[in-house]
Amino acid sequence: MQSPSLKCTLWLVLLLHTSVESSSWQRRPLGHPSIQPRQSSYTYLQVRGGDEIPKVPEDVNPRILHPDVSRGGSTKAERYPGGVTIYTPIGGTSATVTAPKIDTDIATTSDSVITTIETEIAETEIVPEAKLSKKEKKKHKKHKQIAKKLKSRNATNFRRKVLHACFGFFFAGLNHFIPKAKFVPGMVVLTTGCLTMELLRYRKGFGWMNEVLHKVLGSSLRKHEMDGKFTGSFYYFLGVTVTAALYPTSCATLGICQLAIADPTASYFGRQTRHIYWSRIENGLGGFGRNKGMLGFLGGAIACVPMNYRLLSLAKFGHAVTRTNLLTASFALGLAGAFADLAVPTPTLTLPKRIRGVRVPPFHVDDNLVVPVFAGYACKKIFEALQWSADLDLAKFLVI
Repeated sequence: MQSPSLKCTLWLVLLLHTSVESSSWQRRPLGHPSIQPRQSSYTYLQVRGGDEIPKVPEDVNPRILHPDVSRGGSTKAERYPGGVTIYTPIGGTSATVTAPKIDTDIATTSDSVITTIETEIAETEIVPEAKLSKKEKKKHKKHKQIAKKLKSRNATNFRRKVLHACFGFFFAGLNHFIPKAKFVPGMVVLTTGCLTMELLRYRKGFGWMNEVLHKVLGSSLRKHEMDGKFTGSFYYFLGVTVTAALYPTSCATLGICQLAIADPTASYFGRQTRHIYWSRIENGLGGFGRNKGMLGFLGGAIACVPMNYRLLSLAKFGHAVTRTNLLTASFALGLAGAFADLAVPTPTLTLPKRIRGVRVPPFHVDDNLVVPVFAGYACKKIFEALQWSADLDLAKFLVI
């Protein structure tokens, strides 16, 4: 009887021998004589159709099948050490199957198979598509390179917020100083030009527009605005245009001012309080307020009160106005602007790429459009509730 130690030794030797043999098979090249198939003509199965072939093996990629290869033939599968399975076509027509060619410059192991199939292509010629040069490709994808340098919408971009507020006060001042009959047509031209730029700048030959935008606005741009989406500028101009066209000058001016303050401040306070879970609106109601917070909404509304109070206290009412009414109107206007910003979900609702098979521009619901329009409408209703004139005469320089 053999001792237990002797048995353990024999088992260890057997396992060691098996592992060495297995590793040696994996390292041997396909051309090694010990793993050569019994015939010189072999390949993977290249068959489509054929009454005598019941099933195509699962490890054959159907994309490489050709309708004229080995039609009507059958196959024979041969397995070799190292996990190599060779499928040999037997019979059939229209195919000349040759042995694999071993490239001596490339290390080829037993689990690598090179197949060569020579087929006759009749009355068919594949014309390769025109390819762009490296220089053209680089220029065409310039916006992708710019997008990598920019921050996403989740980042606190102070430069963008300051620029947003400055543009708001600038357009509010223009709306106040320039007569409506001239200001609205001018904004229509500006908005149309911006839309034309947005539609063209991702097309071939217009990549220079993205470079100009990046040089002018720099890090104020967001990542998605250089990755297939429109910039916020188009919606900003559109919001100012619609507001100025729909409402009296004073209401439009105050509505644009809410865009200047409520939007960036609500965003800032919302990000600063995002860790306070009870204030967050997750999925919202049908997308309403999705991924936004109540504390950000209140912060944006309160931030508008001092500016609104200053504008209204310097206005010419023609009659006595109580301080309580001024504060009420100031806070109500701030709430309207912040509420409009809260209503727009994040990420925004965007049109599908195609509607009934027709490609459409990537328009989406943007707060730069919603906030001034809604705030201007709310301002008109607040004035009516307080029995103030909708054509309220604001101070000559608004805040002075």
